[in-house]
Amino acid sequence: MFFRQIEDPYLAQYAYLIGCQETGEALLIDPERDIDRYVEIALRNNLKIVAVAETHIHADFVSGTREFGNNYPVRVYLSGEGGDDWQYTWEPKEPAKLFRVKHGDVFHVGNIEFEVVHTPGHTPEHICFMITDRGAGAEYPIGIISGDFVFVGDVGRPDLLESAAGEAGAKEPAAHELYRSLLEFFQFPDYLQVWPGHGAGSACGKALGSIPDTTVGYERRVNPSLLAAQSGEEKFVHEILHGQPEPPLYFAQMKKWNKQGPPLLPSEFKLQSIAPGRLPILASDSSVVIVDTRLDRDAFFDGHIPGSLWIPLTKSFPSYAGSLISAGQKIVVVCHDMQAELAVRLLWRVGLDNILGFVRTKEYETWIKKFNPKLTKLETVTFRDVLSNRSGEFMLDVRGESEFDELRLPDSVLIPHTRILSRLTEIPRDRRVVVYCSAGVRSSAVASLLSRLKYDVVAIAEGIEAAGEHLVVPEHH
Repeated sequence: MFFRQIEDPYLAQYAYLIGCQETGEALLIDPERDIDRYVEIALRNNLKIVAVAETHIHADFVSGTREFGNNYPVRVYLSGEGGDDWQYTWEPKEPAKLFRVKHGDVFHVGNIEFEVVHTPGHTPEHICFMITDRGAGAEYPIGIISGDFVFVGDVGRPDLLESAAGEAGAKEPAAHELYRSLLEFFQFPDYLQVWPGHGAGSACGKALGSIPDTTVGYERRVNPSLLAAQSGEEKFVHEILHGQPEPPLYFAQMKKWNKQGPPLLPSEFKLQSIAPGRLPILASDSSVVIVDTRLDRDAFFDGHIPGSLWIPLTKSFPSYAGSLISAGQKIVVVCHDMQAELAVRLLWRVGLDNILGFVRTKEYETWIKKFNPKLTKLETVTFRDVLSNRSGEFMLDVRGESEFDELRLPDSVLIPHTRILSRLTEIPRDRRVVVYCSAGVRSSAVASLLSRLKYDVVAIAEGIEAAGEHLVVPEHH
């Protein structure tokens, strides 16, 4: 049996390529939408992807299953569980190749056996795939593709239908359903390997581990969520719903797209290089956003094309972009030549498809020095600057709720950076807005957004600990 875990470190997402080396056939599970890289991996290993499957309707990235179903003659395995409200409504190019599988169904790719296990809780339709290598004569399964059911050190959050997709009243019933699914997980043998859908850094759980895989026995003994489940249903429900990170704003769109069938990417895409001299004209169109991906925050703050966003090309890039850029906006990326394709792929993966092109960083910086165009500056201040002489500033904390509950500034207002676009009406336009976070990155990105929207804004570019004696620990903590 061929087995390959394919990681997207930017979204902390795992896809799986599982092949029968005897027949040369392979199944791909949970691909992202830029599917060419999976095809290349299969070809390099003398495999042909003949089937694609999904564990559930994803919220954190655009699925690539429809891309495969439209461009290749593959069999498509989607969950038929979860009731009428949670059925996929799209079909592949050849509808006869679509299989809506349910609990207990078994299918084969070559000599590899896949058994469907319904594990509702994270989502109603969620399924896992139990894998047995029949070609090697195995009598017992080797492992389970667990999707967003069980992670290393965590389990899939049951609140996303409510907190991200707006299904009021969904999280408590989902948490109880997840508990019942975990009772079934406890019946699996200790030796069974667990291959999850995400690793550390994903917003699909509270505290996912960075180890890429685990076993049932190990998780039963050390996973805090599983330990809570072993202590009883009510304790588990309380624990799993408390302290979940705020989901990025784009999650709601992903849920909708992945259920209905995401838009297909162009069959041929040539990334356009844009001359920096065109930027002022492009930026004058309010539907265009210039995304400056340079890591040098000071260079951005010292002067940038009016309306630009600062979203550095780090591991958080797609999450920040999905939170700070509205769907449908036209995007121009400022980046290094070698990073342009990566930036575009990451934007695609969170549903930001309207990309006009990119401007090379070196050309951009040279053009600024040579032509001295009209630029916008953003001011950075220290906590000492602000707190030693308060004069009616609106103190905006863009950390997560769990961070805010640990330590905060008095009279500050919490709006997590992942939700800022949906809560702009809470930010006053008649006061200076001071944005801060734990290290200065989230605050700087949000400040660039508020500056674009014409707020009077400054960013604190240092960590919150620098506020020192002004910090308070909430009484309930």
